[in-house]
Amino acid sequence: MEHLFIINPAAGKYDQTSEFSQKIHRICTKHGLDYRIEISSCPGDCTRIAREAAQTGRELHIYACGGDGTLNEVVCGCAGHLNAAVTHFPGGSGNDFIKVFSDTEAFRDLERLLDYEERFIDLIDCNGHCALNVCSVGLDARIGTQIADYKRLPFVTGPGSYFLSALVNVIRGISEHYVVEINGERIDARQTMICAANGRCYGGSFYAVPDADPCDGLLDVLLVHQVSRLQVARLIKTYQKGLYKTLPHLVRHIRTDHLRITCQSDTAINLDGELQHAKVVDIRLKQNQIRFFYPKGLTI
Repeated sequence: MEHLFIINPAAGKYDQTSEFSQKIHRICTKHGLDYRIEISSCPGDCTRIAREAAQTGRELHIYACGGDGTLNEVVCGCAGHLNAAVTHFPGGSGNDFIKVFSDTEAFRDLERLLDYEERFIDLIDCNGHCALNVCSVGLDARIGTQIADYKRLPFVTGPGSYFLSALVNVIRGISEHYVVEINGERIDARQTMICAANGRCYGGSFYAVPDADPCDGLLDVLLVHQVSRLQVARLIKTYQKGLYKTLPHLVRHIRTDHLRITCQSDTAINLDGELQHAKVVDIRLKQNQIRFFYPKGLTI
C-alpha cells in the first residue's frame, strides 16, 4: 500500500513544508513504508493530486498535511473512490473537522496515524460542490469565509478572528429573505443565517451542533431567525458554545438529508471556508463517500 502525503505550504500562519517533510521521512523510513510527498502549488491543487492518485485504483492512504481547507480539497479529490482512505495530518490554525473525535492531538502523531481504525464519512453536496464539515448561508457564511483573512494578523487567535469578522459583517447587514424547503415544509421568511452541519466545529472554536455525527446519514440544520443588532452578541456567544437549544425563539434545529434555499439575489455560501454565491442553494447529504482513518482508540 502506498502512503501519499499532500502538503499545502499556504496552510497555517507560515510554510510548514520542511517540518512536515522531516517528520514524514523519519517515520516512514523507520517503518519501511512505500511513500511519497506531493506539495501543492495553488488553490485546487490538493484536489487534483488526490484525484489523480485515487483514480489509479491502487489501495492507498492519503494524508492531508495542512488545515481544514487542505483536508477539504483532498476529500473532494477522493470522493467516491473507496480504494483511497483519507486522514488529516494537521497544520492549520483551526483543524476543525477532527474535533468530532475524542482527541485531536493524536492526529499530530504520525506513529499513531499508522496504527489506525477506519469509518465511512458522509459528505455535503452543495450545488455540485462537496464539503466535509459545514455549509452555511447568510451572515454566518460571510463571517466564516473571511476568518482566514483575520487569522493571518499578528496575535490574532482562532476565536479572535471570528469575532473580528463578525463585527465587520454585522455592520454590513444581518438578515436576508430566504425561502427554505426542508422535509416537505416551505419556510418563507427573513433569516439571519442557515447552517447545515455534518461536523461539529468551525471557525476555530464554534461548536454549532456539538452532537452532530458525520457518519449518521443526516445533516443538522440550524435556521436562525431574523435578529436585531442588539441580539447578535448574545446569539454569537450562545452559538459558539453549542447552546442553541436555549434560544428556541431564535434558532430552529431540523435534521434532514436535503434542503433547498431560494434567494431574491445572490447570497453568500460558506462551503468549508470557501466563499461561493448563488440564488438557489441545493444542499444534499451523500452517505458513505469517504473512508476516513484515524488513530486507534479514538471515538466520535
